[in-house]
Formats: sequence, C-alpha cells, structure tokens
Amino acid sequence: MTHRRLPSTLSRLFFISLTASIALFITACNNKKESSESATQAAAKVNDSELTVHEINRVLERRANMSPTEVESATKQVLEALIDQELAVQKAEESKLDRDPKVAQLLAATRKAVLARQYLEKAANAGISPNLPTDIQKYFDENPGLFSNRRTYLLQEFSIEADETQVRDIQSKLSATSNTKEFVEVVRNSGLKVSANQVTQPAESLPLNLVGRISALKDGQAIYEPVEGGLKAVLVVASKPEPLTLEQAKPLIDRFLTDTKRTEWLKNHVKELRKDAKVQYFGKFQAPPPEAAASSPGKASPQAIAASALGG
Repeated sequence: MTHRRLPSTLSRLFFISLTASIALFITACNNKKESSESATQAAAKVNDSELTVHEINRVLERRANMSPTEVESATKQVLEALIDQELAVQKAEESKLDRDPKVAQLLAATRKAVLARQYLEKAANAGISPNLPTDIQKYFDENPGLFSNRRTYLLQEFSIEADETQVRDIQSKLSATSNTKEFVEVVRNSGLKVSANQVTQPAESLPLNLVGRISALKDGQAIYEPVEGGLKAVLVVASKPEPLTLEQAKPLIDRFLTDTKRTEWLKNHVKELRKDAKVQYFGKFQAPPPEAAASSPGKASPQAIAASALGG
C-alpha cells in the first residue's frame, strides 16, 4: 500500500482552520482596499516611480493562513521588499539590461505565461456552471469518512517481509486479534522481518482510496494489502471523532467540486484548442502520436499544464 497524500487541491480543501484564516485574510484585504482612496493609492515613491497599494495587495493575495494582525505586518514587509525590487529594476533599466537577449527572452516568456493564465482563468470561470445544492448534498452523503464520520487517526503501518504461505498465516492471525496489544504481539512473535511507522493524520490527509476503508474500522482493527515480497498492514491504534456538519462542509465541498469542474473543463478546452489549431513539428521535434506524448514519463500533457496554470 502506497501512502500517497491527497492532491493539493483536495488536501487544502478540507482544512477548516486554513479556510477560516483565508476568509479573515480576504476580509482584511477588502477592508484595507475600501479604506483607501483608490485601488492604486500611492504607498511609497522610489525616485520618480510610485509603488501602489494595489501592488502590495497583489503580492498579499498569494499568501494564506494569516490573521488580520499578520496581514498588517506583512503589508509593511511587502512594501519594503517592493522598494528593494524597484531600486534594482531602475538600475537594470539604466544599464539597458532589458535589451540583453537572455533577459528579453525571459520577459517574453513571462508575458506569455501571464496571458495564457489569464485567458484560461477567464474562459474556465465562464465555462463552468455553479454547483447545485443537490450536488453538494450528494458529495457529503457519499463521503461520510470525510464529513459526518470524520476522525483523526493514530495509525501504525507495518511492512512485513514474507512468502505467500507466511502472508496467509500471519494475516489470518492478525485478523483474529481484537485490540492493538494483541495485534502487536502477533507481529512480534511472528519471527518475520518487520518495519513499522506511526503517524497521526486527519481523514482528509489519507489516500482518498483508503478513507472509506479506514473510516469503517474500529480502534484496534487494520486493513491489509499483499505486496511483492510480503504484506502491508495499517492498524488504527486510536482515533478521535471530529465530524463536520453539512453547513460546515458546504463551502469546502463547493470549492472542491468547482475546482474539479474547472480541471475537467480545461482539459477538454485545451483539446479543442489543439483540434482547431495547425501545429507543426520540425526536426527532432516531429510529433509523436498524441497519446504517447501525453503519457510519456516525466512530461506534462497540455491538459496538465493548463490545469497547473490555474493552480489545479
């Protein structure tokens, strides 16, 4: 069994504390903007160039998990960093660095990335439909381990080296145990080579395909997976109920479903863009079959790149 974490979007989605912090942060930023005379109010002047509140807020938008007090402190830090940046930019322009071929290429690449990101974001926002209350309710009902039966788990993972006969024997003995102490004793007395790892994780940090299986276990029970050369067992040593109500989960599920729709929409949209375009490859870049290009190890497909452009 491989311990994969949930994709970043889903893992981030279900952390209530993080969501609350982001909400506080957005509120603080909105209040700051409303209290300013305009979105481009000058915050500082560096020689003949102005730095604006809008520039500061743009940097702050990329940060998260800050309280209103932390936002105030971060605002001053960002301004000082922008002043340092502006001084360096002015010196770079004085020395004509922007005309250097390598720098010009970097600037052009940045321009392309920004334009592509903004186009895809705007197109996706217009292309996806809002989630219906029934969609949110359905996802909530189908995933009790993440919501109504959500728990934080103390887990022990055992990697047991054994042949097929030994695997059947020890799994049978382990399945017959009724508590953690008995389970550990069977492992210790097996005479097999065993390595163990212990972690504490909330349900949303577990591999998504294991959430339902583990949430169905009581403390002292385990799930098993035969692997090459042995057996892996994940034991629920202890757990703490921390359920979420539908009202608490609604904004989180809504965001997750929206992100999922956006990723799928982008995947299909980029396919359409490629279908309608004339793309030619030359020399060693002559096109391999699209399926091979998309599945080549270490290479991101256009759809993956599009999703990445929106943080998916």
